[in-house]
Formats: sequence, structure tokens, C-alpha cells
Amino acid sequence: MNRAVRAEWGPLLAALRPAFRAGVPRAVPMTLTALALTAFCQFAQHQPWGYEAVQRLGAVRAGEPLWTGLLRTPLSLFVPALDLPVWGALAQILVVFGIAEAVLGRRRTLLIAYAASLAGTLYARLGVALGPDVPFGLPPGDGWVVDAGPSAAVVGLAVAVCWRYRAWTTGALVVAAMAAEAAVAPNLAGKEHLAAIIAVLAGCAVAEARAAWARWPRVSLPR
Repeated sequence: MNRAVRAEWGPLLAALRPAFRAGVPRAVPMTLTALALTAFCQFAQHQPWGYEAVQRLGAVRAGEPLWTGLLRTPLSLFVPALDLPVWGALAQILVVFGIAEAVLGRRRTLLIAYAASLAGTLYARLGVALGPDVPFGLPPGDGWVVDAGPSAAVVGLAVAVCWRYRAWTTGALVVAAMAAEAAVAPNLAGKEHLAAIIAVLAGCAVAEARAAWARWPRVSLPR
């Protein structure tokens, strides 16, 4: 059992130790900022003075113009679902964003989080356009459902970290859990999670292929 755990998480834990030697605030300042922003958005959208502002700045719906969704997508990463406890979203951000920031770096973490969220948003538009009678299509009503928020970014980052540190079993469990969620409760958020996973896996595969090509020995032809 210990050997299996070391094989699965050993490389990731080895990368985390030096990152956190200086303490959590120095290791993951972006994650702590994301936590504070998410908590504030949750508080604000439950207040009479803040609901409309949060909706206008960070609520993305497929039925609205594309440019509106693109402008709102960055903040939508930090707008949790209105009807779910915020503690779950905060815990996910703390753990997954924190690990990703520590081992992937802030820039790459933000890039992956944004790409995952954007993939879910664009899928929702495509699904609504296809309609419910087409595979992977969505009913028209889903065009007015707020997108998955931070959860799509969390799922994408979890998959990216698992790929980077070869935690294949953990990554497979994340993918299986999201697939089961989409099958058992086929709502927009579950399908957006799958779209985020597909986008991140494609990006990881392309990045690895490029790295392998760069390492490929070049043969110089005689002149």
C-alpha cells in the first residue's frame, strides 16, 4: 500500500515540500487572493446591493452575447453557485488552486484555470446551438443557466496536476467522478466539467508532444 501511495503521489509531494518551506502566504498568495475574492462574491451576491453587480460582472450565460461572456469569464472563476454552500467551493480552491500554484506556478495555474472555464462556457454555447436532439446538445433553457463558476477551473487544474506528476490513478478517479456526475445528474455544470477536462487533457497532450519533439535528436545531412 505504501509503495502504491509513493508511486502515485511521491513526485507531487516532493515538489510541494520546497514550495511550502517559506510558509503558506509566500507559497500561494494567488490562491489566498482567490479565496478572499470568492468569499466576497458569495457574500455580495446574497445582499440586495450586491446581487445585480455580481451578476453583471461575473455571471456567464450561453444565451447572452459572446462578447459579454468573454468579458465576464475571468471573474466567473470566483463566483460560486448561489444555491450551494460556499464552503465546498472555498475548500476546493484552497486545495487544488494551492497545489497547482505551488507546483505549476502562478501564470500557468491562471492560464489552465481560465482555459478550463472558457472551454465549459464555449461548450454551453455550442450545446444550446445544437439543441437537445443532437448528441452532446443542450435544451434551450440551459442558455439562461449560470455557468459552472470556479468548479470547472478546479477540475481542470486537478487533471493538469495529475498529468504533470503522473498521478494517473488520481486523475482517472477525477475524470470518472465527473463522468458519473454528468450521467447521474445531467445538468449544465456536469457537462461543462467534462468539457473542461477534455480541453485540459488536449492541452497537456499537445504540450507533451511539443516537448518530446524538442528532445528528438536532429540528424544533420552531409553537405
